[in-house]
Formats: sequence, structure tokens, C-alpha cells
Amino acid sequence: MGTAQQTVTDFFSQGWGWFVAIGTVVSILFCLLLIAVTARQRLPGNEKGIATTGHAWDEIEELNNPLPRWWVGLFLITIVFGLAYLYLFPGLSNHAGSLGWTQVSQYQKEMKRYDETMLPIFERYATMPIEQIASDKSAQGMGERMYLTYCVQCHGSDAKGSVGFPNLVDKDWLGVGSGEYIMTTILNGRQAVMPPMGAALGTPADVENVANYVLSLSGAAHDSLKAQMGKGKFGVCAACHGNDGKGNVQIGAPNLSDNIWLYGGGIKTIQQVIVEGKQNNMPSFGSLLGGDTELARGKARVLAAYVWSLSGTSAVASR
Repeated sequence: MGTAQQTVTDFFSQGWGWFVAIGTVVSILFCLLLIAVTARQRLPGNEKGIATTGHAWDEIEELNNPLPRWWVGLFLITIVFGLAYLYLFPGLSNHAGSLGWTQVSQYQKEMKRYDETMLPIFERYATMPIEQIASDKSAQGMGERMYLTYCVQCHGSDAKGSVGFPNLVDKDWLGVGSGEYIMTTILNGRQAVMPPMGAALGTPADVENVANYVLSLSGAAHDSLKAQMGKGKFGVCAACHGNDGKGNVQIGAPNLSDNIWLYGGGIKTIQQVIVEGKQNNMPSFGSLLGGDTELARGKARVLAAYVWSLSGTSAVASR
């Protein structure tokens, strides 16, 4: 079935290509025919012997003067240029063009020239500590521009994030908040998973009690009786978040005691997260920065330094 579908797809794809190619050639030939016919056409003149089209309005006649020779010559040159272009470059179905030019090869050539130009700029940061790069004004300017290109869509122009997207200015990190950690995350991305824990906790009442206990850890408004009842059940959560709820930076388990919430800190939201779990993904930006190259790693270091500096961290932070 898959082979048949591919055959049909290829047929229509090639058919459309030939349709465009034939339409292009016919259009050019039509232009040649049009100029040939109109150049030979002669309309009868009026009683004064002046050629007209035969149309008149309010005793004003439309003259039939021949086209200027320079205009006709320019028209013919355009047609010749079109034919030469279609011979040299791809434009007629599967005809690759005698020069072998493609958009892909042109893009790769321009990117190679760009990389050769930019590599010396970023080489100086290759061995410099990221925390030191953060104090370099030139690097900060480049980092900011890269942030506005790659990061602003999720984390916002003010880097304060939104629901499901971490705030980068609050010193609260979902992993080790060092510059190297941020750079690795930028290059490789990050997959975060909290499994559904409702069944492990027991009944819906148990889930509500644990949710209240979680709120109590940060001093948020909660039902103290239910929180006390949920404290014992919190042991299920402690495997990742720790007995004190301060999280585990090594596995990216959030700190539940700082009143900073990625998805919202309301009782209903916490219960929903406990029951349904959560999955979140930060995509890898390594390929966008240049792939597995020295330039990509240099750009990632500069971008990581800028992100690290947004929180005003003066020492390696963790969360």
C-alpha cells in the first residue's frame, strides 16, 4: 500500500512539474508569436491617411502608431534572457540546469562563508569560563541578540517565562544552575517527566491532603488539618523532591518549598499534576546554532553566559 501511494505521489509530483514546464515554454512562444503578429498587422487609416484602430470617442480617434523599436528590442531581449535562464538554471521540471545550481548548494555555500567569518569572533570564548563571559559587554550584546532569536518565543522578551516555561530571572533552576549546565541544556535540550502519582497515593482524598501539605511547605494558604494528614503520604513524593521538599537538582526535581511554580500553585493545579503527571520538553538548539561544530559550541557558551547573567547570579546557583 505504501509503495502504491508513493507511486501515485511521484506521478502527480512529476506531472505537476511537467505542467509548469510546458506552461512556461508555451508562454514564451506565445510572447514571440504575439510580437510577430502585432508587428505585421496594419490597420486601415482614416480619411487623412493616418493609421487608427477604428475606435473614436467624442470625435477623438485612437491612433495605431507602431511600437518604438527600442521597446520591441527590449521585449525580444527579455525573451532571450528567459530562454537562457531556463537553460542555465533549474526551471523546467527535472531539468537541473547546465550550471548545476541548486538552492541547497547556494545555502550551504553562504552558511560556510558565514561560519568562516563568525568562527574567529567566538573562538576567544571557547576556553573562557561562562561566568567570566557574562561580564564581557561584547559577548553580552551577542548573547542578547541570540536570546531574542532562539529563546524569546517561550521564555518571553523579559525572560520571565509563562505557564510551563521557566522564569530565567528568579535564580530558581530546575537543575544545576551553572553556566556549563545551561550550555549543555541549550545544545542538547532537556526532557522533564513527572509520572502520574495519584494511584500511588491512594484515594482522591489522599491526593487532596498531599496537595495541601505541598502548599504548606512554601507557606502558601492551605488547610492545615488536611496538610497534617497528607504529610505521611508525602513519602511517595520524597523520592524525587526530598523529605523537606527542596527538590533534587541532579534529576531536575523542583523545589516545592520556595513558592515558585511552573504550572501554577493553586490547590486544583497541584492535585491535577499529582494525578495526571507532567511532561515538558525543551528542544535542542544545537543544530540551529550550527550543529556539532566549534562555532556552535562557541555561540552556545555566549548564549549560556547571557542566560546565566539574567538572574543576577554572582556565584554558581542551584535549584
